Amino acid sequence: MKKKIKVYIAGPLCTQKEREFLEEIDRLCKKMRIETFLPHRECGLWKEGKNVREIALGDLKGFENCDFLIANLNGFNVGAGTAWEMGYAYAKKIPVIALKTDRNPKKSIEEVSAIISGLTKITTSFRELESEIRKLIKRLG
Repeated sequence: MKKKIKVYIAGPLCTQKEREFLEEIDRLCKKMRIETFLPHRECGLWKEGKNVREIALGDLKGFENCDFLIANLNGFNVGAGTAWEMGYAYAKKIPVIALKTDRNPKKSIEEVSAIISGLTKITTSFRELESEIRKLIKRLG
């Protein structure tokens, strides 16, 4: 029996447009038969009156049995929560693939940070993201 692959999808959640972008990543993963953890879907938003500590603990639970993380890096700077999730994944030796479609990552290191740019495979389209996911799944066996 083939192992079920699970991905944690990280990114800014402040606007409906940001959440819809993450949901687009979610649809791509589901099309590839990958189980997903989407923080705003699974844990809710503090703007909806949810307890911040409960959200944070729920987000941590999302890392359980997680095979890799996809991070949305769009925007002027990487979101604080996204950067934290990427660092946590890195510390737990969970592979990270990033997606930045709004600007060229090589020309926006100040926005992304040298450490993220230096340690993370950053894709620039959904097609490239899908290709990197397929490569990673092969490596995971």
